[in-house]
Amino acid sequence: MKARRIALFLAVALVAGMLVRPAPLPAQTPLKIGYPVWVGYGPLFLAEKKGFLKELGTSVEFVLMEDTKPRYVALAAKRIDGLMTTIDTVVQRVKPDFQMAAILAMDDSKGGDGIVARKEIASVKDLKGKKVAFSEGSVSHFFLAFLLKQAGLSVKDITAVNMTAGDAGAAFVAGKVDAAVTWEPWLTKGKQAPHGKILVDSSATPGLIVDVLVFRKDVIKARPKDMANLVKAWHRAVDYWKQNPDESNKIMAEAVGGWLKDPKVFAETLTGIRYYDLAASQEFFGAKERPGIGYKTAQFAIDLWTGLGKAGMKGIKAADILDPSFVGK
Repeated sequence: MKARRIALFLAVALVAGMLVRPAPLPAQTPLKIGYPVWVGYGPLFLAEKKGFLKELGTSVEFVLMEDTKPRYVALAAKRIDGLMTTIDTVVQRVKPDFQMAAILAMDDSKGGDGIVARKEIASVKDLKGKKVAFSEGSVSHFFLAFLLKQAGLSVKDITAVNMTAGDAGAAFVAGKVDAAVTWEPWLTKGKQAPHGKILVDSSATPGLIVDVLVFRKDVIKARPKDMANLVKAWHRAVDYWKQNPDESNKIMAEAVGGWLKDPKVFAETLTGIRYYDLAASQEFFGAKERPGIGYKTAQFAIDLWTGLGKAGMKGIKAADILDPSFVGK
């Protein structure tokens, strides 16, 4: 009887233990990240495909959104958590009730953006009075405004034609405009047009056009570990790409898709940008006592867009839109 009682007690204890055992933690909700098709974003897709993010415990869902404005609308509406974009666009969209910051510098343009123009147009200064196509409020607008300012001009000195970068390139090839601010593959198509040439490209403005990974500040605050994991996985992917370029380009081309789905085209387009490894990221963000070059780029964007009446918030500072917490030095 005693033995039976002990056995019964153990059985009851076992069942009770099973009943009160804590349930396994639910899987983390994937971070939804909006993006347009661009070669500069490849390593984040590589990090996901190679399992670097999964190993760190972070899950992502990439949402293709080509146009800049809808991406920011979706971010503000909390349909996505973050997005890939250029640093200058953040300046225009940030507001007191819509705070966001870049946690990672991904790449910068060194020939991937540019202006195609008629062969008789010899310099940026010669764009005065000409019909120039570009997307207002975009990185193309930012790039053009910078070049015009260097030439002693402003956007008011040209005949602006507002259209997307792709449409701008197509309009130039069709002979409908005198020049277009665009990127690949339209830079090559514009250069190959009988009347066309590349007037200037971003290799002349290093560090000006920088792609960043941006999240709303409420997401950054709620999921700091995931932010750190994204940064770690990105740098691991860039290092992997350096050691395995052919394999990596094939994976990234397929994942990014669109006009870059051909690995050969992807590799060719890569020549127009520079991926940021850890050292470059640390140079971009700097340290607390010594802000990096990214603050100068962001401040130039702030000054330019404020001057054009397009800054989203009065008194905005570079530190408001750059979060160096996850790169470190």
